[in-house]
Amino acid sequence: MRILVTNDDGIHAEGLAVLERIARQLSDDVWVVAPETDQSGVAHSLSLSNPLRLRQIEEKRFAVQGTPTDCVIMAVRAVMKEARPDLVLSGVNRGSNVAEDVTYSGTIAAAMEGTLLGVPSIAVSQAYMPGNRDSIRWDCAESHAPGIIRRLLEEGIPEGVLFNLNFPNAGPDEVEGVAVTVQGRRDQEIVQLEPRKDGRGNPYYWIAFQRSGKEPANGTDLKALAEKRISITPLELDLTHEPTLTRFARLFA
Repeated sequence: MRILVTNDDGIHAEGLAVLERIARQLSDDVWVVAPETDQSGVAHSLSLSNPLRLRQIEEKRFAVQGTPTDCVIMAVRAVMKEARPDLVLSGVNRGSNVAEDVTYSGTIAAAMEGTLLGVPSIAVSQAYMPGNRDSIRWDCAESHAPGIIRRLLEEGIPEGVLFNLNFPNAGPDEVEGVAVTVQGRRDQEIVQLEPRKDGRGNPYYWIAFQRSGKEPANGTDLKALAEKRISITPLELDLTHEPTLTRFARLFA
């Protein structure tokens, strides 16, 4: 199996090294094509106004001046053109990608692009407690991800579907199980703007986040992580809402 490893945190991210080790437990043919710099939050964006610059670091390891989506395209259409990957693994992201994070995440976007290109794809993220960004339990994802990925591949990933894996903020032996979940929903008050002023007194803003006191709904990715369970969420590329489609098709018939 030929595996493409990518991420959105950049080529030097600790989580990327973790994912490489995970991939090497599955195959000895592992390629890395990742962004030159941190691309967190860029979602499924393409670089249309700038050229994509490719830098080879070592054998089967490349950095791209572009987004995670650019990296997957570059890998499939150029770097690995002679023998396409059989699997795309994106991550391990520093922090969970759950609920509305799905629409912002470059980690998930890379897996989306792999899926669009016809390659089975899985996004992997590791949760951590707020304020403990430098004390992430990478060993949780590294211990449990290989077995879960093997089982997903053995069962078969449907066309047009990708898997979003999130590992709880816990040691490998503290995990309470695995949950197949739906995408949750946070309280939208969690996103705030923090106003500041520069040295000349001109205003500028940082997007900031605050913890939500809302109890996550049962069956969601948020609930699974809160209960120290591994969350597996299948995501579909087709965003059409079928009930509304049927309703308005009748209206305009």
